[in-house]
Amino acid sequence: MATVLLARHGLTAVTGDVLAGQAPGLHLDERGTAQAARLAERVAMLPLAAVVSSPLERCQETVAPLGRAVETDPRLVEAGYGEWTGQTLKTLGKDPLWKVVQAHPSAVTFPGGESMRSMAERAVAAVRDWDGRLGDDAVWLACSHGDVIKAIVADALGLHLDLFQRIVIDPASITIIRYTATRPFVVRVNDTSGDLSGLVPAKRKRTAKARSSDAVVGGGSGG
Repeated sequence: MATVLLARHGLTAVTGDVLAGQAPGLHLDERGTAQAARLAERVAMLPLAAVVSSPLERCQETVAPLGRAVETDPRLVEAGYGEWTGQTLKTLGKDPLWKVVQAHPSAVTFPGGESMRSMAERAVAAVRDWDGRLGDDAVWLACSHGDVIKAIVADALGLHLDLFQRIVIDPASITIIRYTATRPFVVRVNDTSGDLSGLVPAKRKRTAKARSSDAVVGGGSGG
């Protein structure tokens, strides 16, 4: 099946300080705009079959420099943090729920908001739906948010959601997952500068077999 590049949006003025959540009207700052431009340069050589984005402005602005038509999928939106939305992380760190979010996120439903399980389920469903729609050998890009991408990676790795806090997804990073008929392969995680030219699909002869779902014993030769 397809290969998805999961891009986190670029920096905003409050990234890392305030839990922005699904609040509208938050835009990339100068740093984020520069990150979006670099992201566009990194993927310029790829024949992207689709560019899909969360509806929030910071994601839409991150993929705008790609100069391609953008499909908006609400299932890729940030987690619904409810009453936590707009609060500083320093303040939230004192809330008893914070420890549960860190150690047992699958049990968390944010007050007035969404459960982490629901967020993970919709995000994974979105990626798998698009993969199925785009078909074999397609390479496509989805722009979303940190926790959403972490949940997708955890699913691809076969990890319980309670372990997803071990995954780091930086602003404007790219995480690559290749899906096959029987399993996904996590190709890269939190990549901010690597060469992506190896993702250009090789031309296959009409008689060539579909890409194998088998893992290479010993690790293989790369690519």
